[in-house]
Amino acid sequence: MCLAAPSRVIDLREGMAVTECFGQVREVSLLLMGEEVAVGDYLLIQAGGFAFEKVDAERALEALALMGELMTQGGDARAWGEAA
Repeated sequence: MCLAAPSRVIDLREGMAVTECFGQVREVSLLLMGEEVAVGDYLLIQAGGFAFEKVDAERALEALALMGELMTQGGDARAWGEAA
């Protein structure tokens, strides 16, 4: 099973976005996105580094808060980013 944590767009480059999630920064492809993406948007990213869905900021922040709580109960945020 794959769990996608919302990642915030911090920069845009020709068909790519630089995203941040739990301190992990990575560059992802926007090839699968059917809508415009802007700095500050939250995206779901599939394994392989392709963004596939934009997430409402409020919903993204709620999900990140819940994931953060779960990780403090015995997880490591870096491991979440590496699994994707």
